[in-house]
Amino acid sequence: MKTTKMLGVGTIVVIAALLATNVLAENRGKGRGNGPIVYVESQGLYYDSIVLADLPPNGRFQLLKTETGPTGLATMYGPGDVGYLGGRWWVDVNGDSAMDEGDLFFLCPLLGPGRLDP
Repeated sequence: MKTTKMLGVGTIVVIAALLATNVLAENRGKGRGNGPIVYVESQGLYYDSIVLADLPPNGRFQLLKTETGPTGLATMYGPGDVGYLGGRWWVDVNGDSAMDEGDLFFLCPLLGPGRLDP
C-alpha cells in the first residue's frame, strides 16, 4: 500500500513538472489528450498521450527518458513498433538504470497519429 502511494505522488510530480514547462497546457482544448507529448526516436514522430494510472512495478515496462528532445520526453518505440508496450512506462527517477522501488511505473498510452512537429 505504501509503495502505491509513493508511485502516485511521483507521477503527480512528473506531471506537475511538465505543466510548469507548458507541455500539457499547450494541449488543453485541442483534443490531444491530457498527457505530455512524447518523441518516438525510431519513427522520428511526436505523439500525444493520456495519463491513465499508476501501476505496480510488475511485468514489462518501456523506458521513458526525461529531459531529452524538444518536448522533454522520448522513447525508442511507439505505436506499430515491436518494442512498444502500449504505454506501460518506467521512468528511472533514481538514475540507477535499474527498475526498482525508487522509480515511476504508470500507464500512459500514446495517441495516434504521430506527427513531425511537437
